[in-house]
Amino acid sequence: MGGGIFLALRKKVFSHEQSLLLISFAAGVLLSTAFFDLLPEAVGQIGQIGQIGQIFAWMLGGIIFLFLLEKFLWYHHHDEEHEGHKRTPVLITVGDTVHNFIDGVVIAGTFMAAPATGIVTALAVAAHEIPHEMADFGVLLSKGWARKKVILVNLASAGASLLGAILMYVTGTRFESVLPYLLSFSGGMFIYLACSDLIPELHHGHKEQKADSMLQMAVFGVGIIIVLLLKGWLQYI
Repeated sequence: MGGGIFLALRKKVFSHEQSLLLISFAAGVLLSTAFFDLLPEAVGQIGQIGQIGQIFAWMLGGIIFLFLLEKFLWYHHHDEEHEGHKRTPVLITVGDTVHNFIDGVVIAGTFMAAPATGIVTALAVAAHEIPHEMADFGVLLSKGWARKKVILVNLASAGASLLGAILMYVTGTRFESVLPYLLSFSGGMFIYLACSDLIPELHHGHKEQKADSMLQMAVFGVGIIIVLLLKGWLQYI
């Protein structure tokens, strides 16, 4: 939410190169959170070697879930292209609301599993949401929506995160046995977001300077290092 509001209030639009740096950082954070935090925590909680296969099944489920969700939203967005993009802002808002609700569930679930994992997951969600929300806000502003309207709609959509977190907190204690699967499901979603949405975006700039590519790779690595350092530091708290 903060990234979108910042863009709405900011008079100078982010350059393409700056946006790609944000995307590089988010991709590194998401991948490292999935492989170094969520999936190891899920395996550690499952306890039994024979059930570890289920962890990977749920990870695949997270990938498939987001794939189908994006396909569904893209299908409706594609249909509206033939109608002058009249409903594109509505579809973006609906998609953001669903995404925010899922983020709230994921963050609350990981905090319940392990506070350290919850903190790292919250960082990963924030890192991804900043460039994602900026892109969506840019589209809404380009469709003629007033900045004030964009901010209000974004605040209402962000409320879905709180709703998802509260729902998970209220019901999660009754289903503690499913927390390892929620962790692996979340890991799958993080992997999908990084490999399907973020990293391909970094490959679109074929004409970019070599220095820009090197900087993107460096920022990608910084995202990974931050997660590793944060995870190691939280183990001593």
